[in-house]
Amino acid sequence: MLIRDIAAGRLADGARLPPEREMAEQLGIAVGTLRKALETLAAEGLLDRVQGSGNYVRARDGVASIYSMLRLELKAGGGLPTAEFLGVDRLPKPADAPAFGPSKMGWRFRRLRFLGGVPAAMEEIWLDGAQAAEVAAEDVSESLYLFYRERLGLVILSAEDQVSIGPVPEWRDARFPPEAGSIAGYVERTARNSAGAVVEFSRTWFDPGTVIYINRIGKA
Repeated sequence: MLIRDIAAGRLADGARLPPEREMAEQLGIAVGTLRKALETLAAEGLLDRVQGSGNYVRARDGVASIYSMLRLELKAGGGLPTAEFLGVDRLPKPADAPAFGPSKMGWRFRRLRFLGGVPAAMEEIWLDGAQAAEVAAEDVSESLYLFYRERLGLVILSAEDQVSIGPVPEWRDARFPPEAGSIAGYVERTARNSAGAVVEFSRTWFDPGTVIYINRIGKA
């Protein structure tokens, strides 16, 4: 969660974290558990632990986080991201999608996204079919980008989002608050690999009652 907040800019470079006992109480975890997490951040160069002074964020470009491109947050702020997969299928690419990759086929992933345990968004992600010969549902990890990197050797380096509103799809999961056909927040994303080629297209519907789309620029 701390890595995600640093990557998203919620914790700015130089920010001093609250006292450890206060943080542990806010997060509902033991102080020892928190200290292990802080030690990991320090080892990764994302935190300075100053004896007698506190813990200070060391934000930097290219934070190694599987959540660095996630722009959805709870209105109350942040929210630990998790996801539940609803299915994966190999299908012809949607006719209304922009061009992405050389294949006429694509791998379609559908999932329900949670933030802090709250159902927050419905996601439909299309990966160019040429990127993988086979994809087994049981092999797909909670983070698609981590699955891409570790199982397919594919690294997503950049993405472009177009944010608007749109009707919730009929395949909506019952736990997602907006009803099918109702208007929700809507994001279309195209994502590029390390060579700069567009290999992924996705659609996300988010609940505007509990979630915001946010992009921070510069230091807080």
